[in-house]
Amino acid sequence: MPIPLVDLKLQYRSIEPEIKKAIEEIFEQSAFISGKPLLDFEKAFAEYCGAEYAVGVSSGTSALYLALSAYGVKQGDEVITVPNTFIATAEAISEAGARPVFVDIEPVTYTIDVLKIENAITKKTKAIIPVHIYGHPAEMDGVISIAKKHGLRVIEDAAQSHGAQYKGKKAGTLGDAGCFSFYPGKNLGAYGDAGAVVTNDAKFSDTVSLLRDHGRKEKYLHEIRGFNHRLDTLQARLLNVKLKHLNDWNKKRQQIAAWYRVFLKDTPLNLPGESRDSSHVYHLFVIETDVRDSLKKYLQEKGISTGIHYPMPLHLQPAYAFLGYKEGDFPVTEKASRRILSLPMFPELEEKQVEYICGNIKEFFRKEG
Repeated sequence: MPIPLVDLKLQYRSIEPEIKKAIEEIFEQSAFISGKPLLDFEKAFAEYCGAEYAVGVSSGTSALYLALSAYGVKQGDEVITVPNTFIATAEAISEAGARPVFVDIEPVTYTIDVLKIENAITKKTKAIIPVHIYGHPAEMDGVISIAKKHGLRVIEDAAQSHGAQYKGKKAGTLGDAGCFSFYPGKNLGAYGDAGAVVTNDAKFSDTVSLLRDHGRKEKYLHEIRGFNHRLDTLQARLLNVKLKHLNDWNKKRQQIAAWYRVFLKDTPLNLPGESRDSSHVYHLFVIETDVRDSLKKYLQEKGISTGIHYPMPLHLQPAYAFLGYKEGDFPVTEKASRRILSLPMFPELEEKQVEYICGNIKEFFRKEG
């Protein structure tokens, strides 16, 4: 029974008529940059998140970069984040001219360890980027309290947590700004690269809007120096179609996670943690085991695809060797990177498929002895 890590074809088939209609509308209008489809999606996504404003941009990486730039982060500044995230989080900091400063994570939810943040703050620190990893929000009360104490901005990396909640508020709306990726495999995914910045700050929203489109509000009148980080109308229209299904898809992910927990309860695996203040939307279902690589190989032989998010922490990546970090600096992150394994997770996954996956995991451990 071949089971992929993610199956985007099944999702497409479930909403195919809506998608085809949306594509036809855009091509009939032949207005591919800016305009009503973009404004419609920005309004809808802001409302979904519970924010005043949303600015559609070209990717999640662009969202982070533009947010940092709009808040004036520049050469010589420092921005605190975690080393267990996709490199885009750090790349955005670097592109803004600042230096990424890493702190370790807490071992249950893999989110930033609030108790370690203050030790990383210097006179150069300008912002904190907590990462809502795998679909679980960071402990935001602690992050925000520290940020206020030191006069820092909080920019949430919510690329994996569309619809996740912390104390009843959606991820991305708890700090000064929230940054989302709509990469195809995300809980809300485009059919290409796309992203958004959400905020309640009108001035900040205007600045991000200017920066994404060459610093202009009208053609050939450029108020500031900007860039080309626009979200095209085709992706905006498709995202607006999919946004209407997001809550149902997230509920299905949560049901699948519940199936995994039932079927895996008698195994020696560490299962995903979930804090009582948060609602996990399971972008990924990540288990831990000391025999990760052997288990991954065994499942692959059974036709079950898995992933590792992420096998090498950012502080050990060649691209960030210049920061001077070494192995042992972030032990929780490093231990997790050797043990984590992402099991198949997508809303269309059926209970019998989850049972098959878990049955093979149990068989693996029986053979391991």
